[in-house]
Amino acid sequence: MNASGAAARDPGASRPQGGREQALMSIGEVLAHLRTEFPDTTISKLRFLEAEGLVDPQRTASGYRKYSWNDIARLRFVLTAQRDQYLPLRVIREQLEQMESEPVAPSRPALVAVGAEKAADPSDTRVPREDVMERTGATAEVLDELERMGLVTARPPGWYDGDAVVIVTAVVGLTRYGLELRHLRGFRAASDREVGLFTQLLAPLVRQSDPAARARANETARELQALSQRLHAALVRAGLRSELGR
Repeated sequence: MNASGAAARDPGASRPQGGREQALMSIGEVLAHLRTEFPDTTISKLRFLEAEGLVDPQRTASGYRKYSWNDIARLRFVLTAQRDQYLPLRVIREQLEQMESEPVAPSRPALVAVGAEKAADPSDTRVPREDVMERTGATAEVLDELERMGLVTARPPGWYDGDAVVIVTAVVGLTRYGLELRHLRGFRAASDREVGLFTQLLAPLVRQSDPAARARANETARELQALSQRLHAALVRAGLRSELGR
């Protein structure tokens, strides 16, 4: 089983053995566990998933959340389904409810979210407009403006690919911190410059007609994207650390 499948396993199958089975963790400890695989996860995201009924941590007398390993397994299931399949929360909730309604046998194999064994190519994913809005929390006005700005593109008859869902999710998150949509033009311009640079690097492979060269071009593109993301994150992190005097 690959990483995505392991992350979305059945809650009972992912719980550690021994004394840790009964251990309860704070929301900060849960965040530390999840960020290794889901670096964009925040405390606000965990609270939102709780509000949506996807996880139900215990509460201390003082009102602090305490999570079990079963709760962490549920969160991994939800985050994997969102990241790899772009499923709306209602579908993920239905999958969890179906898992819970099935009898658990001692030797029961790990369950994974439908399709999680192999992450789909974002360009092959088709998400209806209504589901994009439900999945991301974006309003129709925001979605329309993002289309006008060229940040996302609707495909006839009104669906979006997986990358569009990621973009809208990020935009909604940024606007919650006060960023205005007009500020996003800088992100668009920077990504266009990066695409132009990478296109030049990939051109020698793209010009070749054999399938092996095309495969190498695709793999090189993925590596360039990953390296670019790491560079960008590190530069922003270092810049903010400097600004905050840390």
